[in-house]
Amino acid sequence: MTQTQQETGIKWLAGAGLRPTRQRVTLATLLIGDGQHRHVTAESLFESAKAEGEAVSLATVYNTLRAFCDAGLMQEVTVDGSKSYFDTNTHDHPHFFWEDEAKLTDAPSDELVIAQLPDAPEGAEIASVDVVIRLRRKT
Repeated sequence: MTQTQQETGIKWLAGAGLRPTRQRVTLATLLIGDGQHRHVTAESLFESAKAEGEAVSLATVYNTLRAFCDAGLMQEVTVDGSKSYFDTNTHDHPHFFWEDEAKLTDAPSDELVIAQLPDAPEGAEIASVDVVIRLRRKT
């Protein structure tokens, strides 16, 4: 990780009002240091940190990802009700889930048309709509 990448991570945290602890800076740098959006799992981010020689526990990765989501820096995308992916692109957009690879990627927003949603039950309002399109390779 370069100094510039770390500075990008620190600015990202500061923009959300998060204190730049060593672990947060490390994970922020891995997530957005190069300016690219990422879809990660806690486990894949943990492995990336280990590969960089950074000492951070898996529990810290989970807690930090939760703090990033709570601060609006990331969004959580749940697949299969139990597997969570974390996306640095917080704008509303659909996703492709590649079942064969257990990989999440962005789907083109401009090609998605939702004509109508059902009315929310009484006393509730629709907070968001998550679109995950499941794919598998043709055989």
